[in-house]
Amino acid sequence: MNIHQYYPVDVVNGPGTRCTLFVAGCVHECPGCYNKSTWRLNSGVHFTREMEDQIIRDLNDTRVKHQGLSLSGGDPLHPQNVPDVLHLVRRVREECPGKDIWVWTGYKLEELTPAQMEVVDLINTLVDGKFVQDLRDPSLIWRGSSNQVVHHLR
Repeated sequence: MNIHQYYPVDVVNGPGTRCTLFVAGCVHECPGCYNKSTWRLNSGVHFTREMEDQIIRDLNDTRVKHQGLSLSGGDPLHPQNVPDVLHLVRRVREECPGKDIWVWTGYKLEELTPAQMEVVDLINTLVDGKFVQDLRDPSLIWRGSSNQVVHHLR
């Protein structure tokens, strides 16, 4: 998996103070997308074990009270990203007690594959659906267009 950006302290992409990872690769290519640079799978830099370890350390750093991890992109549920995202999510669940996990995807919950659902079964919140320019609404929280749904799973 490739990534574009990692923010160890973020207060924009989800509730509270978070660690936020933007992955590469998106098949949806929504017109009006604010993050077009993340569409290509081979863009950005390779996600390494060292980066993954850093996320775990940052989430557990007692100097900053992180509420959790946000995964965006690109699309964390792009089929080629799922194995690495699943590994990361499992580690967060095991090694970062009490931290929540939010994922943004262009896929709809009801169309996810069994592999994608393995990730979803471990997260707290899924924001699903493609960004639709004609439904853009800046007043919405955690989503860009009114067709997108925030699923609070647990």
